[in-house]
Amino acid sequence: MRPLLVPKYILAHQKSAKLILENISDVRQKIQALKKDKIDVSVIIPAFNEEESILSTISSISNTISNFSVEIIVVDNNSSDLTKDYIIKSGATYVHEKKPGVDNARTAGLSHASGIYIISADADTIYSPKWIDELILPLQKNDKVAISYGKFAFTPQHYSRLTLYIYELISDLYKRLNVINKDKAMYVYGCSSAYRREHVIAVNGYEHPIGLNEDGYLAVKLRDKFGLMHKVSRKKSYAWTSSRKFLEDGSLIQRLMKKLKSFFS
Repeated sequence: MRPLLVPKYILAHQKSAKLILENISDVRQKIQALKKDKIDVSVIIPAFNEEESILSTISSISNTISNFSVEIIVVDNNSSDLTKDYIIKSGATYVHEKKPGVDNARTAGLSHASGIYIISADADTIYSPKWIDELILPLQKNDKVAISYGKFAFTPQHYSRLTLYIYELISDLYKRLNVINKDKAMYVYGCSSAYRREHVIAVNGYEHPIGLNEDGYLAVKLRDKFGLMHKVSRKKSYAWTSSRKFLEDGSLIQRLMKKLKSFFS
């Protein structure tokens, strides 16, 4: 069952950049402590003009509870705001990629990653302390799993959580019906997916045909060459992303109508 309320461990990071900066030394210390010895997991976060949210994302991942050694790589995709400054102050690994496009940013992050496993994250999303384990353990326990991926939920900003919850339930129904005729890889998202670094390099990384998204296409390549897709659905695996996407894509009703039209197209 989907979470109706935003968990306390997510709310704890819904702070302004100013408030997080007041305790940024704590974030830096936690990031350093996660690295331990040899890196097991590299979390790659593309960021373009994300000064309002990037510190919340980094702060949440710094609170990770795991036995894995973790590095956080944030790729500044040529931002013109304070994104670069905030990334550097946080203690996360800073990478600059001037060529626009999330695929280019993820590729730049991959080239700097040293982990056995790669996790894709987004710069406007807050994560559970157990999120990394939830995504990586299926890969570690089963060599036949080529990619694991999680679900996401929206944090309330422009709509109430109840409204977003109802929208998510409708979307889940739509997805279940849609995969009857379409590949479920289309529901693998860059905000929450994990795979082995050697595998993603072997399939030419995030390269994808024009008109397709890099996340879903990568899932197809990994599945076809190396094995299974594993969906993680437990509540502590959820990525909590900004509901600003509703404003970018239209109203809630408009989004639902788009889904309806695409289902019959």
